[in-house]
Amino acid sequence: MNLRINGRIWIETITSDSSERFMGIGRLELLGHIQRTGSINQAAKAMKMSYKRAWEMVHSMNTQADSPLVTTQTGGEKGGGTIITAEGEKYLDHYRGLQERFQKFLADEQTNLS
Repeated sequence: MNLRINGRIWIETITSDSSERFMGIGRLELLGHIQRTGSINQAAKAMKMSYKRAWEMVHSMNTQADSPLVTTQTGGEKGGGTIITAEGEKYLDHYRGLQERFQKFLADEQTNLS
């Protein structure tokens, strides 16, 4: 029998009566695309999702965090754009490390299963 251990890991914000997803692999990917392109619209296209959905994810992260992870700049001489803030960089780095450790854990457990 072929078996594979699989899983996902995410970070949630917790209140007294509920929890809400804050950071997961999809949001990490979205932030990475925003970081590379400087655009929520271009990031959404790269992920084959609607701009509305990408904006909802950004808004959700920004409202849950102590300070925004993403800021937008409108118009101007060179046009607008979107940047990942220092707070956003902090969460990107932390979640990337967490994801790497989680993947190593899954690989180690797969080895133990075999």
